Amino acid sequence: MKNYDTLKEINHQPELWLEVFELVNEQSSSLRNFLDEILTSKEGEVIFIGAGSSFFIGEMVCGPFQSNTGVSSRAVSTTEIVTHPEMFINQKRKTLLVSFARSGNSPESMAAILNADKVSSNLKHLIISCNKDGDISQMRLPNSYKIILPEKANDKSLAMTSSVTSMALVALLVSKLNNLYLIKSQLELAVKYAKKIISEGDTVFRNIVEQEIERAVFLGSGPFIGVAREAHLKLQELTNGKLICKFDSFLGFRHGPKAVVNNKTLLFYFFSNDEYVRKYEVDLVNSMKGESKAAYSIGVAENKMEIEGLDQLITLSENDESLDESLLLLCGLVPAQLFAFYKSIHEGYNPDNPSVNGTIHRVVQGVTIYPYPYKRMPLKFAEV
Repeated sequence: MKNYDTLKEINHQPELWLEVFELVNEQSSSLRNFLDEILTSKEGEVIFIGAGSSFFIGEMVCGPFQSNTGVSSRAVSTTEIVTHPEMFINQKRKTLLVSFARSGNSPESMAAILNADKVSSNLKHLIISCNKDGDISQMRLPNSYKIILPEKANDKSLAMTSSVTSMALVALLVSKLNNLYLIKSQLELAVKYAKKIISEGDTVFRNIVEQEIERAVFLGSGPFIGVAREAHLKLQELTNGKLICKFDSFLGFRHGPKAVVNNKTLLFYFFSNDEYVRKYEVDLVNSMKGESKAAYSIGVAENKMEIEGLDQLITLSENDESLDESLLLLCGLVPAQLFAFYKSIHEGYNPDNPSVNGTIHRVVQGVTIYPYPYKRMPLKFAEV
């Protein structure tokens, strides 16, 4: 097989995660000093921002971040903050704005930060980027802290893979800064899972991509909705839009979206390792098997499951191990990345640059940023 950058970037994720851990561990003291005011504030808020895959990272990590820190956390796309910052930035709250950026050169990245600063004086900025030379990394911002990932996290290929999981890992580690020593063994287990899937990928996914499909639906629960959303974009990008992809939650899919399923549809399930959550997930899979005529269904789970509604179950563990759900997010994404890679090749595309007509680019193009006219006003709130 040709020496594709995309495959290299998928395959080097396990080793990269360990490097990311060491990077955050080395900076843990200075990070704690910078974040202490926000993470100990009863009125504090964390907003994760980015565009495309960088936004989906925020959707993956905001739930675990809030659970780990007790601080209200949510994800908002930079594309929303550029146009309507006053609707998403609460100037009354101390806010940590966490920016994810692979290249850091997307025009919305800087515009979102600058517009947010126009709306509120209560902001701190944590910038997580894969490119030390990017525009966002070079910004001179007050009240800011920058974490620049190792160079190999700066994916060369069009689709983001190792950059996504590495930046997500940074955020997850930041949410557990006081217990990093306890996370190391869990991260090593996540590395073990990822290596297993990567070693089996050629055999497993070369067979699955033979399925004749025109659509794909990715489903997850809780933070895995972010994984499903990122997975749907990977397959759609790497097949140049030939495969139309959707994402949803297991429960949400029942409320109308399942109408898209036909005999040319792939169903891709990301299973939680929480027993309570999984009851709802298994119910949905069983109901879909009875109601629909999907072409093929794949599940990704930590351990083996007895479930009849699947054509294939990809298991991460061989010994009934248990991984922290937040780290399971990273491992769950790897099979979806591999499937998208092999399907891209099967459909006749170059995975490193599948956009034959140049519709999409590694760094978004054609966006004009206009000066935002908002002027910060004194805090006045109407009585309710």
